Amino acid sequence: MTELRHRGAGVAEPPFQQQPSEDKGSDSESKLEKDGAPDSDAKEDSGLPEVPVPPDDTPEVLNKALSGLSSRWKNWWVRGILTLAMISFFFIIIYLGPMVLMLIVLCVQIKCFHEIITIGYSVYHSYHLPWFRTLSWYFLLCVNYFSYGETVTDYFFTLVQREEPLRILSKYHRFISFALYLTGFCMFVLSLVKQHYRLQFYMFGWTHVTLLIVVTQSYLVIRNLFEGMIWFIVPISCVICNDIMAYMFGFFFGRTPLIKLSPKKTWEGFIGGFFSTIVFGIMLSYVMAGYRYFVCPVEFNSDTNSFQVDCEPSELFQLQDYPLPGVLESITGWTSVRLYPFQIHSIALSSFASILGPFGGFFASGFKRAFKIKDFANTIPGHGGIMDRFDCQYIVGTFVYVYISSFISGPNPSKVIQELLALHADQQLFIFNSLKTHLMEKGLLPALEEAAG
Repeated sequence: MTELRHRGAGVAEPPFQQQPSEDKGSDSESKLEKDGAPDSDAKEDSGLPEVPVPPDDTPEVLNKALSGLSSRWKNWWVRGILTLAMISFFFIIIYLGPMVLMLIVLCVQIKCFHEIITIGYSVYHSYHLPWFRTLSWYFLLCVNYFSYGETVTDYFFTLVQREEPLRILSKYHRFISFALYLTGFCMFVLSLVKQHYRLQFYMFGWTHVTLLIVVTQSYLVIRNLFEGMIWFIVPISCVICNDIMAYMFGFFFGRTPLIKLSPKKTWEGFIGGFFSTIVFGIMLSYVMAGYRYFVCPVEFNSDTNSFQVDCEPSELFQLQDYPLPGVLESITGWTSVRLYPFQIHSIALSSFASILGPFGGFFASGFKRAFKIKDFANTIPGHGGIMDRFDCQYIVGTFVYVYISSFISGPNPSKVIQELLALHADQQLFIFNSLKTHLMEKGLLPALEEAAG
C-alpha cells in the first residue's frame, strides 16, 4: 500500500492522489486546447505522470498547401478535407453491405479500446505492472466472444443448428464465456505484486470500465444494424451532421462559451447544430425509407448461406397522410402532408444526437483534461484518434437500441418458428396441439379452415 506514497527518484505518483480544485478560468482552458495542459490543471495534478504528446502527423502535402494560412484557418481546412474523406469512406462501406459494416464496427471498437488502454499504460508503465496489457487484451477477447456469440446464436440460428460443432458451442456458449473470464480473473489474482496492489486494482477497474464503454455499446450498435441498416445509418449520420454543423456555426458565429470542459464549444454552435441536425434527419429518413435495402432487417438466408435485406416494408416505412394543425394549414395552404412514420421517429433520434449526444464528447473531454492530453491519439490529422470521433456515437447507439426495444420491436415470428423447428418431434406436437386448442377457443381456427376450403 505504500507504492502510491514512496517511489524511486524521478517517478511520480499516480493521479488518484490529486486533490480537487476549482477551474482557474478561460485563459487556462484556452491553453488546454493548444497545449493539452492548462496551468490550473498543472497545479492540481502536479503528481500526474506525463502522457507523451504525439507528433503532428498532418500530411506534408497539406502542410505545404496551407503553409500561408493562420493556424486557425489551417486547422479548418485540414479538418474539412479529412472530414470529406471520411464521409466518402462511409459511403463506400455502406455500398459494400451489412457484413462490411459489422467488420468496421469491430475494427473501430478494437482501435478505441487500444487508445484508452494505451493511455493507461503510458501513465503507469514505469511501475512495471505485470501482465497489464496482456490481461487487458485477454478480457477484450472474452467479452467479444460472449457478445458476438450471442449475436450468432440469435441471427444465425438455422446455420448453428445445422452444424454440429456450432450447435455444441451455442448450447454451452455462456458456460464457455464464463470459464474464459474466470481464467483471466485467476490470472489477475496470481499477478498481484505486494508493492503494487492498489495500482493493479486501479488498472483492473480501468480495463473493465473501458470494456463497458466500448465493447458493450458496439455490440448494441450491431444489434441495431440487424434491425435494418436505416437504424444504423441515420443515427450515425445525425451525429456526423451535428458535429460538422456545430463546428461551422461555432467557427463563424460562436461567441458564448457552452461548457468549461470544452472551451471551444459555444451556444451558437450547439443551437445551430441542433436545428441543422433535425432538418437533416428528416430529409435523410425520407430518402432512405423508400429503399428496401435500407429498411429491411438483415437476415441470414440458410439456403444461400448469405445475408439478405429483402422484405415487404412494414407500416413504419410506408407513406401516410398526416393532417396539419390549423395554424400551419393557414400558413401553407395544405391540409395534410405525406410522410413516412419513420420520419417522426427520426426527430427523436436526431434530437438525442444533437442535445444529449454531445455529452459523450464532454465526458471524453473531461477524461482528456484529467490526463493532460488533447486527443486520444493522432490517427486522423486534425481530428485526433478514432475515439475522438466516436465518443458521441457510442452513447447514441445505445439510445437507439433502447428506443427500438421500447417503441418499435415486437415478437418476431421467424425467430419463433426457427426455435420450434429445433425442438424434438414430441415437443413440436405438444405446441401444435396447444396452439390448435387456443385458436379453437378463440373461434379463429374454423374461420381459417373455411378460408382454406
